[in-house]
Amino acid sequence: MSRAVQPLKTKRDIDKIKKALHGRDLLLFTIGINSTLRIGDILNLRVGDVLGEYINLREQKTGKLKRIKINRAMKDAVNSYVDKNASQSDWLFPSRKGNAPISRVQAWRILNDAAKRAGLGDIRFGTHSMRKTAAYHAYKSGVELPILMRVLNHSSEKETLRYIGIESEQIDEVYENLCL
Repeated sequence: MSRAVQPLKTKRDIDKIKKALHGRDLLLFTIGINSTLRIGDILNLRVGDVLGEYINLREQKTGKLKRIKINRAMKDAVNSYVDKNASQSDWLFPSRKGNAPISRVQAWRILNDAAKRAGLGDIRFGTHSMRKTAAYHAYKSGVELPILMRVLNHSSEKETLRYIGIESEQIDEVYENLCL
């Protein structure tokens, strides 16, 4: 059995997680499911990075420049959480332990605990689930595969479909519909 994390495939499950979070942690989840950013890139965001129309950064994993349009959900979350007196250089997801962002492990704990509180303990859920959730819902809403591949920096359609769980979902549907 694969140990890879899964996307949240229903809006209902997304809403359950949102209800299980608040403040900084809800902002983390909202940006995660709306940006397709990896957790390392999310945690390195500063307040000034989310105050304009775009998030501009160099991805840690690929070294590529990435520009992400800040959508309404992200703007609303930023406006609700970020202190109006915050400095642009403040960490967006500050740790309570000094001048640093929360760690990847802490982000995983926050999200995993929220999934359990939301009654989603049967889903393999982690920080990467946010990126997969964004990609899954983009695909299901009609975003064409070549565009989604570019958004995720994937090199093949097969890789993207497997990544968001569509390939296995479609295979399961073959067997469910076969029913002879």
